[in-house]
Amino acid sequence: MRRARLRIALITAAVVTLLITAVGWVCDTVTTRAQNEQVWRELRFGAAVGDLSKPPVCTWLFADGVSPLANAPAGFPLSGDVDQVRRTHRAVERTLRRDGTVYLVRTQARADGPVVQAVFDMRYQLADRTHLWSALGVSEVMGLLASAGVGALLGRVSVTPLAEALARQRRFVTDASHELRTPITQAYTRVQVLSRQAAAQKLPAGHREGLDRLTGSLGRLGEVLDDLLLSASLMAGPARQSEHRPLDLAALARSVAAEESETLDGRLTLQVEAPPHPLPVNGVESALRRAVGELLSNAVRHTPAGGRIEMTLSRADGMVALTVADTGRGFSSAEAERLFERFHRGGDDGRYGLGLALLREVVTHHGGTVTASSRPGHGARFTIRLPGCAPPLTHAPAHRATAGRR
Repeated sequence: MRRARLRIALITAAVVTLLITAVGWVCDTVTTRAQNEQVWRELRFGAAVGDLSKPPVCTWLFADGVSPLANAPAGFPLSGDVDQVRRTHRAVERTLRRDGTVYLVRTQARADGPVVQAVFDMRYQLADRTHLWSALGVSEVMGLLASAGVGALLGRVSVTPLAEALARQRRFVTDASHELRTPITQAYTRVQVLSRQAAAQKLPAGHREGLDRLTGSLGRLGEVLDDLLLSASLMAGPARQSEHRPLDLAALARSVAAEESETLDGRLTLQVEAPPHPLPVNGVESALRRAVGELLSNAVRHTPAGGRIEMTLSRADGMVALTVADTGRGFSSAEAERLFERFHRGGDDGRYGLGLALLREVVTHHGGTVTASSRPGHGARFTIRLPGCAPPLTHAPAHRATAGRR
């Protein structure tokens, strides 16, 4: 919500800035054109019929046989223009930048014979334009301050109802998940007991299969509730910095892998490879444990019996990388990014879920990234990269955990 308020304030300030800049450009363009047209009209009139001894203010008239005024600028008249007019009998106009100002110069032959060169000093017009831009600059600063205040007020007024609605939504999801967790856990436990009793009493195969499917459905329902709870906590915002602490990602990964290997029943080979020293990162242990667990669970779900899952950890360029590769059916490259979308239907199993989307939220809130790569029929590879932290934790002895078939 703070980011939304800040974004509204910045957008308001940007709009006001663009408006003031546009108004300034229009004013400067109109003023410059009007001043130039007026000066050229006066200059042409002075060159054609003006009194050579009493020219208008800021104007000097040069002609053969007429002494220039004492305050005439140096370098005039322009002899080249005078010679050109004498040869061609056509007026010549030019603009010169000299001595910190701009001069408009018109040279022409009068009807009574002499060639006259009229020079106009634009310093006062240029000063007016400078004052105009100074006033616009002050207006810009005042407009920015006003727009920042108005933007902050608008952001608070417009975002507060949304924040309240999201807070109510999070409370509902959290309360509903907590209320449903107990009965679902009880039902799951009861169905497991009934399934074992059915197997022991050798009930018909159809009954046992139905109980097994019911057990799986209740287990997935429990996973959905866990995902909803995690989603609600993540929507409330990233964990406070005070909740982060240095932890060894290698040790955490080995612990998660050990827990996961207990559920494999020899169907798969799970191997963890990590360097002999800790790989410290700064984060929330429970959240990172959930992220690593989701990667492993995802690999287990999509790897057929007899397959292999490898978890590799390394550190390079200040980042700690954790990669989980499996020998499952894989997915197309076009599917890689969509896997992290909420409720995306993955592959051919028709399963919707929040797991990988929540995994990316956890990693993002820890300042890291998660990527996926695969080819159909060649397994999948997921990589989490998290910023490493210093100083490193106390070195632990080399360890390599391998859970093989049993």
